[in-house]
Amino acid sequence: MNWDIVQGNWKQFKGKVKAQWGKLTDDQLDVIDGKRIELLGRIQETYGIGKDEAEQQLAQFEKLNDDVRPPTN
Repeated sequence: MNWDIVQGNWKQFKGKVKAQWGKLTDDQLDVIDGKRIELLGRIQETYGIGKDEAEQQLAQFEKLNDDVRPPTN
């Protein structure tokens, strides 16, 4: 997954993130703004899990959403 593309299309992509991690608020998602490290930290904080578990969840999410492509104008 290319996080530069995710960051560039965050408004469209954050629905997928919200579906995966429903406890994340819209305000948190706005702060994350497509940054992988921010998302990882918020997952840990919100769900009370360790870095390894959050990393595993995020890696699985990336694998499932590996089809993210830049928009065509």
